[in-house]
Amino acid sequence: MTDESAPIFEPRDVVYGDDPFKGDEGARPWLILSNHEDRPFHGEQYIVLTLTSKSWMEGLIDIPEASWLRGGTPDESRVVPWGVQSIGHEDIDFWQGRLADNLVDNATTALVDELR
Repeated sequence: MTDESAPIFEPRDVVYGDDPFKGDEGARPWLILSNHEDRPFHGEQYIVLTLTSKSWMEGLIDIPEASWLRGGTPDESRVVPWGVQSIGHEDIDFWQGRLADNLVDNATTALVDELR
């Protein structure tokens, strides 16, 4: 995350914000995968993956405590690699933390595998 008055979130950041599948009051944590400076809508739109506290689905990626470089979630969480979404900056309520490169790389690889 940058230190500007209107923060620009970076890949590996976890943010908390609106979930379009949960209606007007629904929100959840999201892992930011992409926000490249040379792309249109830098700082305005983010490609993200869903985080969940559910554990019964196969294919989820566990987030061990050691993978949180800063921050965290109140409950043990996992990345949902097929839960890709595009969210706008206005949909984000707050920054929640930052994850290690290797975990985010694994999540990105799993997303690409889902698309093949």
